[in-house]
Amino acid sequence: MRVIMPAMPAKKKARKRNPVTRLHVELERETDGRWIADVPELPGVMTYGKTKDEAQRNAQALALRVIAKMLEEGELKQASVSFAVA
Repeated sequence: MRVIMPAMPAKKKARKRNPVTRLHVELERETDGRWIADVPELPGVMTYGKTKDEAQRNAQALALRVIAKMLEEGELKQASVSFAVA
């Protein structure tokens, strides 16, 4: 989904956008039957699960932990997150 914001009037200062706003969870089944979930926007966020739903939940939880750490360390000023399953 792409959101197009209207242009700001010249008098107002445009807000800086956060680099992480919409995350995609990519799911794939391994040859041994496990599911692997990856969030490409956050390097290193990859999890496994016995079921597709479990892998997706694990990836979302890990992504939120990474974002929380980024907020704590000042890498993000604020975060607004939504997930899309691919």
